[in-house]
Amino acid sequence: MSAPNQPIDPKEENQSVDASGQPEETTGQPELEEDLAAQLEQAQAQVAQYYDELLRAKAEVENIRRRAQEDVVKARKFGTEAFAESLVPVRDSLEAALAASDQTPESWREGVEVTLRQLTSAFERNLLKEVAPEPGEKFDPNIHQAISTVPSEFEEGCVVERLQKGYTIAERVLRPALVTVSSGKAA
Repeated sequence: MSAPNQPIDPKEENQSVDASGQPEETTGQPELEEDLAAQLEQAQAQVAQYYDELLRAKAEVENIRRRAQEDVVKARKFGTEAFAESLVPVRDSLEAALAASDQTPESWREGVEVTLRQLTSAFERNLLKEVAPEPGEKFDPNIHQAISTVPSEFEEGCVVERLQKGYTIAERVLRPALVTVSSGKAA
């Protein structure tokens, strides 16, 4: 043991200083150090595991972002493919009608009606719907475009006349219907 005023030799593992400054005998300090070293090692292993998981998650997010960008590019490039495929027979029918030289007006009309049915079918397959408001229907600014307002027998805010059909594609307005709207009953 060292003297009371002497510093404690750090090599003496089983001694510590009590409140009075006197060295006292301790036990288990090597066990404490081993326990702390084990905890440190465990914590470092857990940090390494979390870091690895973070890198994997970051890589996965980057892959998802890249795939999403590729999907957008492909959708833009090939998005009209199905619609174009359904329009090809319509073009074929129109070209066949123009190529035929000896047609009667009745056969010409019948051919045009068949072609119109093909076009209507193509529109339906591709969710392209007609917006054709009838006179007296309520004006809807979401799918109609008012060209002018006129006094009429219809109440204010109703369609008086449809000037041009509109179209929606998958519930989105492709072209609004052009209409004139009633400003109220004529005086």
